[in-house]
Amino acid sequence: MGGFRPIGLHWGRRTIGMVLLTTAVLLTGCVKPYLDPGTVEVPRSEFKQTEQPKAAHLVFEFQTKGAPNARATKFLLDQVTQEIKGSGLFASVDAAGSPDVAMLQVTLNNIPVDGENDAFAKGFGTGLTFGLIGSSVSDGYICTVSYLAPGSGTPIVKTAHHAIHTTVGNHSAPPGAIPVADSAEAVRAMTRQILSHALDDLSKDPQF
Repeated sequence: MGGFRPIGLHWGRRTIGMVLLTTAVLLTGCVKPYLDPGTVEVPRSEFKQTEQPKAAHLVFEFQTKGAPNARATKFLLDQVTQEIKGSGLFASVDAAGSPDVAMLQVTLNNIPVDGENDAFAKGFGTGLTFGLIGSSVSDGYICTVSYLAPGSGTPIVKTAHHAIHTTVGNHSAPPGAIPVADSAEAVRAMTRQILSHALDDLSKDPQF
C-alpha cells in the first residue's frame, strides 16, 4: 500500500498507534475517516433564542493535546465564526473586543484516545470503540465555549465531546460510525456538530 505521505491540511506528523487527524496524513488510497455517531448536529431551531441578543468578541483557538495549533486555528476560524454568527444567539460577532462587549472564547482541543483506561476516553460518544491499534485509530475532541458578559466576573462554560475514527486498509469501521469523503471533510463536519452542542447548552443556560 506504500508509505505514509502528508497531504491536505499539513498540521503535523502521524505515527502508527497515536494518530491525530488534524495532521491529515494519508496512506495513499487506504485511509477512511468516520465520524463518531455519539455526537450529531443540533439544529439551530432547537437553540433557545434570547429576546435581546448581545454583541460578542470571539476568540477561537484549535489545540493539539492542549498546545496551540496555529495552522488548524486558521483552517477552521472562518467556519467557527460563521457557525456562531448563524446561531442567532448574538447580535454581532467580531474579532475586536471592548469592555462593553461580551467575551466569547471557543477552544477545540484534539487529544488522542489511547484505550479504555485513558482519562478522556469515557467522555466521548456511544459509538467509540476502544483499544484500536495498528490499522484503526481514533481522535478525541473537546469543545469548550466560555461566555463572559460585560461587567460579569464569572463566565458561563459549556463543553462537548466528539471523535473521528480512521481505518487503514481493509479494517472494518467502528460500529455505527458515519463515513465521510476525506479528513478535511471529517474535521469540518466534526467542528460543526460539536460546536452545535456547546452552543445549544449555552443558549439554554438561565444565566445566558
